[in-house]
Amino acid sequence: MTEPRRLLVVTHSQSGGTAAMTDALLAGAGDPAIDGVEVVWRDALTAGVDDVLASDAVVLGTPENFGYMSGALKHFFDRIYHPCLERTRGRPYVLFVKASHDGSGAVTSVQRIVTGLAWREILPPLVVVGRLHDDQLEAAHELGLTVAAGLEAGLW
Repeated sequence: MTEPRRLLVVTHSQSGGTAAMTDALLAGAGDPAIDGVEVVWRDALTAGVDDVLASDAVVLGTPENFGYMSGALKHFFDRIYHPCLERTRGRPYVLFVKASHDGSGAVTSVQRIVTGLAWREILPPLVVVGRLHDDQLEAAHELGLTVAAGLEAGLW
């Protein structure tokens, strides 16, 4: 029996929108049809180097705060950047953003950091602007399902 692949989900939510998207994403990633993938969620304030090093892929989730990623996600990157720099090159990742405006600043700020880490974006960012609707939560669910299924299949 092979060891399960590990999907690390690192998010932060202050007002609940990103938390709702995270719940939908985790439900998709934890679909019972997917076998051999362990899904681990950590708040950005508690996720650390060991979590990243133990992962096979990473999902990052953040609200858009003042046209930037959340301070908590930035704090996560500050803590893991140098210890992970040479050890996680090529790590597959995907990003989702719960935005108030257009989300582009949050996306760009995360992409700059993961580019420095040499992580590999496996799907375009999911950006939800404004109030959450069922179809947007379904998109987050599908994102989780797609990432976990791809990890299970060895696509990333």
